[in-house]
Amino acid sequence: MEPVLELRGITKRFPGVLANDQISIDLKKGEIHALLGENGAGKTTLMNILYGLYKPDEGEIFVKGKKLEVSSPRDAIHAGVGMVHQHFMLVPVFTVTENVMLGDEYLLPGGLLDRKKAANRILEISQQYNLAVEPGSYIKDLPVGIQQRVEIIKLLFRHADILILDEPTAVLTPQEVNELFSIMKKLVEQGKSIIFITHKLREVMEFADRITVIRGGKVVGTTLPKETNQKQLASMMVGRQIELNIKKEAAVTGDPVLQVNDLKVLNTSHQVAVDNVSFEVRAGEVLGIAGVQGNGQTELVRCLTGLTRPVAGKITLLGKNVTHANAKTVKEIGTAHIPEDRQKDGLVLPYSIEDNLILNTWYEAPYARRNILQRKVILDYANKLVKRFDIRAPNALTATSHLSGGNQQKVIVAREFSRPIKFLVASQPTRGLDVGSIEYIHQRIIEKRDQGCAVLLVSTELDEVMQLSDRIAVMYRGQILAVVDARKTTREEIGLLMAGVKQAAV
Repeated sequence: MEPVLELRGITKRFPGVLANDQISIDLKKGEIHALLGENGAGKTTLMNILYGLYKPDEGEIFVKGKKLEVSSPRDAIHAGVGMVHQHFMLVPVFTVTENVMLGDEYLLPGGLLDRKKAANRILEISQQYNLAVEPGSYIKDLPVGIQQRVEIIKLLFRHADILILDEPTAVLTPQEVNELFSIMKKLVEQGKSIIFITHKLREVMEFADRITVIRGGKVVGTTLPKETNQKQLASMMVGRQIELNIKKEAAVTGDPVLQVNDLKVLNTSHQVAVDNVSFEVRAGEVLGIAGVQGNGQTELVRCLTGLTRPVAGKITLLGKNVTHANAKTVKEIGTAHIPEDRQKDGLVLPYSIEDNLILNTWYEAPYARRNILQRKVILDYANKLVKRFDIRAPNALTATSHLSGGNQQKVIVAREFSRPIKFLVASQPTRGLDVGSIEYIHQRIIEKRDQGCAVLLVSTELDEVMQLSDRIAVMYRGQILAVVDARKTTREEIGLLMAGVKQAAV
């Protein structure tokens, strides 16, 4: 069978980076072809070339046997290629109908929009592919999973036969993930073809027909799910053997280290983001916070680490009231913080590794004497941490802006873990990291837990939360719906709680 899509020898260079290096892949009719690789591997760049957002330096694109010159997304759309981006391209204050027909409007005589005709077409598509979307709904009122369906309808409205889905499960609950893949199967059953970009091993094994792995801008192999396993795929992604299963003993817990009572926190729009939340974290345990991004986790972490103040409630850390304490005080009591955004809140990128390693202790002995930095002491200390935490860089004087995301994260982990701590807040600790760096960060977190540290883990990666946590608290719309035993719950139960279904509590 002739492929419906071929990419031949695609090469794309950016200043100092070879993003795509002679990549060749194809897509067959009625196939879900997974493009697997870590962030920065070149997957999205490749698809942006196919969709006309980038122009390749070398290579050719063929759609249904004909060479395609793509200079804009309009060229791709006319050829039957559509793309759902990781960050949705929707106007929140428009209805579903208005979003779907934007740029491809149905018009009445006189130039008025024919919303009724467009809505009827949307209903036809919705029913044909089991998408279940109401044309008159406003985007701002729809959950993320339904917004994603609107994006898919936009492509089908424009008669796309080839659909590119870029990290489509990144913001979905487990139930929404299953619904999405049911929709994808329905699409391919009716003759559509799908390229599915992801870094999640479990999903490609469960849902893909073929898997192509990209590493460092190159194709390292194409295989079938029945001919491989997650461990082999992980090795292909990073180029070495990876231990996917976290080895940990049962938690030996002590007294509460953190106690949170009736906490209420506002977001930057002065709306309630954390709504009367209460919980505790004990010494020697990992309490995971699960939930779809945007349900108050960010505001909770910023409050607990002294970066913002609550409007109500109480925070007790190691017996001390820190409700209105600043970040310096919280740190000095014994808190370590791996922030959600490492570049914005965790590092000063132009600074060297050595300076970033003492960002929150530079004024203490032995790094400073009478407020004068002791450069030799700092460099010796930095060299030890670079070696101990396997920070890959020419030397400790290298600017952190020149490091990969994984090594930037290791700098933060090295800084936070190398001083006496009793409480660790790890927010999205492995976001954007390769499988090898994820393995490393997970091991360090469990080490801290086993040393008696209380750990609060906040992650939108449910597999990460379930593997690392001893107990799991699920946040939904600023509230904790339930706290469950990680050993006795299931992905499905957690997923229902993430969707706001309280009956899932166990």
